[in-house]
Amino acid sequence: MLNFFIVAIATCVFLYLAFSTRLARSEGWKATVTPLASIMGSGFLVVAPLLADSVGYFAVLCMGVLLLLAYAVGGAIRFNIRHFEPIEHQRGPAQTVSFVSRIVLAGAYFISVTYYLQLLSAFLLNAFGYSSELWSNIITSLILLFIGGVGMWRGLSQLEKIESYAVSLNLGMIAGLLFALALYNIRLVSTGSWHLPTLDSTIDLHDLRVLLGLLIVVQGFETSRYLQSEHPAELRISTMRLAQWISAGIYIVFLSLMTVLFQHGMGADVTAITSMVAPVAILLPILISVAAIGSQFSASVADTSGAGGLVEDIVQQKIPIRYAYLLVLAVTLFLTWMTDVNAIIAYASRAFALFYTLQSATAAIVAYQTKTLEKRTQKIRLFSLISLLCLLVFLFGLPSE
Repeated sequence: MLNFFIVAIATCVFLYLAFSTRLARSEGWKATVTPLASIMGSGFLVVAPLLADSVGYFAVLCMGVLLLLAYAVGGAIRFNIRHFEPIEHQRGPAQTVSFVSRIVLAGAYFISVTYYLQLLSAFLLNAFGYSSELWSNIITSLILLFIGGVGMWRGLSQLEKIESYAVSLNLGMIAGLLFALALYNIRLVSTGSWHLPTLDSTIDLHDLRVLLGLLIVVQGFETSRYLQSEHPAELRISTMRLAQWISAGIYIVFLSLMTVLFQHGMGADVTAITSMVAPVAILLPILISVAAIGSQFSASVADTSGAGGLVEDIVQQKIPIRYAYLLVLAVTLFLTWMTDVNAIIAYASRAFALFYTLQSATAAIVAYQTKTLEKRTQKIRLFSLISLLCLLVFLFGLPSE
């Protein structure tokens, strides 16, 4: 019966999000779903096992810290949407720092494409009860060749059409999973069998650095910054904030419900969520695997397109877009064979942390230059502090092992 309700809830949420004419006409929903999908896309799959392995019982608290840092960075980017975008094409130190941040963002997209597809390959192999770094790299490489080849041949517009369905499927899976976890916890409490497993929950310097390396799990809100051709500034500001609130609530509830399923000695297996939720309902591992494969493929297509567009923009359209996709393909293939999925998570976190460092620095410079800005000194100090914190993530973030 529980499996039936899980599938029913996931299906209903998927069908509504994917085919609702009301949502299709809602500009607010369109502006919200892009950052929300980016924040929830891959982090939801890996955050529980990685935090359980590194910080144990403190997973919810540490997740809260990551979410607060992400929300603070989001504040800097929202400031840039309102105050920097109108002067973005002028000349000055803020414009120079922002231009460098776009170069960094292109590099971060290269890494995130590799991350998404390595995660996809890991879940695909795990679905068949198999684990092999060699085969994971082969599958990742084949998918990269397919995406890069389509991009160079005909562009990625056709592949990007599946993104809305993948996002809807992922959010439907999350709804079904949260429902199942809530019932599971209620049942344990009602029978008096709810108890926390024995875990090593001490946090040392190494664990702190691993936590810094997990910033990628709450990354994605910055996509609102580059939707100016699709949505007005104030709508992007409000919907980015809403996406961060929704994702923060989901993450905290999810980890709170998952804590009872934490296990000792899990290691850093990024696909461990499928085995963790197996005691809850037999269909959950299958549902998660299907959603993971779909969401990671669509995310990799979106970031490949974003990386190609940034490269083309950085070189001022002096090279055709197909050569930009060729560059993305070459770099991502190199990263695939030189890293593993845990390492690439930390590399992606550090790359985006550097981007956030520069975006926050841009906000501080703009605040300094805007003499009429309310609470100007406070904003300068705040954005400078956020920039420093992101720089620490870039310098000291470590992969799980």
